[in-house]
Amino acid sequence: MILTKAQYEEIAQCLVSVPPTRQSLRKLKQRFPSQSQATLLSIFSQEYQKHIKRTHAKHHTPEAIESYYQRYLNGVEKNGAAPVLLELANEVDYAPSLMARIILERFLQGREQTPPSKSVINNMLRDPSQIPDGVLANQVYQCIVNDCCYGPLVDCIKHAIGYEHEVLLRDLLLEKNLSFLDEDQLRAKGYDKTPDFILQVPVAVEGHIIHWIESKASFGDECSHHAYLHGQFWSYWNRFGPGLVIYWYGFIQELDCNRERGILLKACFPTDIVTLCHSTA
Repeated sequence: MILTKAQYEEIAQCLVSVPPTRQSLRKLKQRFPSQSQATLLSIFSQEYQKHIKRTHAKHHTPEAIESYYQRYLNGVEKNGAAPVLLELANEVDYAPSLMARIILERFLQGREQTPPSKSVINNMLRDPSQIPDGVLANQVYQCIVNDCCYGPLVDCIKHAIGYEHEVLLRDLLLEKNLSFLDEDQLRAKGYDKTPDFILQVPVAVEGHIIHWIESKASFGDECSHHAYLHGQFWSYWNRFGPGLVIYWYGFIQELDCNRERGILLKACFPTDIVTLCHSTA
């Protein structure tokens, strides 16, 4: 789904004052019925992550951490079965999984008298049964399963969706009888930063030569696309030549402005591929 910048900003504006819940996503779908659920979810997640990055610092001051921890303790003392942490996260407009991390770190630090390692925290968030306090374990679990933008459960889902689309792209390349090298094969050859697929014989798409294809199981907004351009796409272009990026959940139309420089954007696998055959003497 390709959106104009104005269409995208209309959707983004609707997300300014809504909490990051599945109910909000359903309302967003009702407001924009012509947009796919996957596209709206991707925009929803990206906009919320921008909000969290802007407000992250204020939740991590010593005063804020201590205030949250005391409120958690008071809440579970009154009713340990109530979703105290989840409600606290929603009240202060912070991601439930990130609130769970703050409280878990503070709990372990008070228990061990030393800051816990990042690996210990991550393992406990992935498996709350490892937390040495049953009430806190349940509170953390509630935060993880009710967070649709952050946390280990969301990370697993994103990884699986990304891999699913890479497999889809591979199958489409094979269906077109296009020879390619994938990321693993390229890394085995010593390349450190590579696109998902390098075409062993270039193709033409809409009149543009393509040497490589990158799969992105997300919506291409300005923030993410510019980060990818500078962190990935231009380095691919420098090393391998012009290429194609597929944003499976769509992108802002105005971002497809580097075609003549060698980076083409599509929202699906192209149907008008022209194979370039080597001439023989």
